Amino acid sequence: MEKYIMNDLFDKFEFYNYGHALEILSESFPEEWNDIQNCLRQFHITREELLTAGGNETAMPKKFDDVLYPLGWREIRITGDLLVKLFPRGKSRGRFLDKPYDEKLIEGYIDGHNIDFVKGKVAFDLEWNSKDQTFDRDLMAMRTYFDCGLIDVGIIITRAEELNDIFMALGIKQKYGASTTWTGKLEYRLKARRNGGCPILAVGIKKACVEGFE
Repeated sequence: MEKYIMNDLFDKFEFYNYGHALEILSESFPEEWNDIQNCLRQFHITREELLTAGGNETAMPKKFDDVLYPLGWREIRITGDLLVKLFPRGKSRGRFLDKPYDEKLIEGYIDGHNIDFVKGKVAFDLEWNSKDQTFDRDLMAMRTYFDCGLIDVGIIITRAEELNDIFMALGIKQKYGASTTWTGKLEYRLKARRNGGCPILAVGIKKACVEGFE
C-alpha cells in the first residue's frame, strides 16, 4: 500500500483498499489520485470547527470544495430510462429476428443518484457526520455509476474511530454517535460487497488532522 500513497498521509489518515482501488487509481488515474492526495495533505480541522459544527452541512465539505472544484471535480447526479426490447425467435425455432416485436420504456429506472465529486472516471464522497445508512446510499450510487460505465473506481472519506478520543476530551461525543458515519460502519458494508463490483478506497480521518491533537 505504501508505494501508492504519499508517505506523510499515513500519519493523518487510515486506508482500506477494496477491489484493488489503490492500484487502479495509481496506474490508470494518476492525475485524479494526485488531486485527492494533495487535497488530503491540506486537510485540517480546528477545535472551534468541532465545537460549532453539528452535522454534515458544516465547514468540512467546503474544505474539499475549495480545493477540488478548481481542479475540475464536480458534484454529479444521474438519471436514466431503461428501454427493453423483445425479440421473437424465427420460424421452426430458428434464429432470433433482428427486429423487436415490442418495446417497453421504464422511465426513471435510474434516478437520484448523486456523488459529491466526479472527475474523469473517479468518484469521491465525503461523509463526516451523517446517519450511517448514508453509506448504503453512497455505495449504491457508486455501483450504479460503475455499472453504467461512468466510473471505474470510488473513494469514500469518513471519520476514523480514534477521533472519538478527541470528541470525549472536548465533551462533544454525544454529537458523534455509534450510528453515524465512521470507518467501522463503512467497512462491514464493503466486506458485504454492497459496493457491487465497484472498487472502493475507504479513507479514515485520524487524530493528526485535528490541530492541537497531533
